[in-house]
Amino acid sequence: MFNIGLAEDDVKIASLVKTGLEEHNYNVTTIPDGIMALFTFQEEKFDLLILDVMMPGMNGIELCRQIRQSNKEIPILMLTALGSIDDKVLGLNSGADDYLVKPFHFKELLARIEAMLRRQQTVQSQLKHTLTFEDIVMDTYSKTVHRAGRDITLTAKEFTLLELFLKNPNRLLSRQYIAENAWDISFDTGTNVIDVYVNFLRNKIEKGFDRKIIHTKIGMGYIMK
Repeated sequence: MFNIGLAEDDVKIASLVKTGLEEHNYNVTTIPDGIMALFTFQEEKFDLLILDVMMPGMNGIELCRQIRQSNKEIPILMLTALGSIDDKVLGLNSGADDYLVKPFHFKELLARIEAMLRRQQTVQSQLKHTLTFEDIVMDTYSKTVHRAGRDITLTAKEFTLLELFLKNPNRLLSRQYIAENAWDISFDTGTNVIDVYVNFLRNKIEKGFDRKIIHTKIGMGYIMK
């Protein structure tokens, strides 16, 4: 069940929205004051926020700006009786993701909430499968790698090796650690397979770029920094 925070000082509107959303299996917390809403939204976890523009204590525009200082990801929908283009631009520039003018049909509000939550889930799913360091981006779901927007084609073993480095940035990785975690074998001091594959990887992710990413610590191992 999604948790929605509703900052709205109009008791009738707040009650109608809360009742309607709860009938669609949303959990809704209503707050009638902007300052109280800011405190509540910072202390409790919500999946989406609905902010009325005109509220006592702190208006919705300032409330949205304050929320965005600490939370860039949460979807925010603004509700307002002010419907001019300038008002909409002001609301969106404050950090809102969408804008709905009063009076509105509940079906439209519900549709916008559902669309915002779908987008948020898609973004979160993508981030869960994404590893980044500097300008390198790896998608562990689609098995793709880019550096500065350029496609990098890796073998399965090179991909596993890069994934290990991306999960351990700025950490010195010994050859033994790499062997055990990328190859799932004990390190054989008589072989240079680790060094060979690190060089293979370097040639693909560093060739043509000014900055080197994987550095050698002689006698110790490798570090991505």
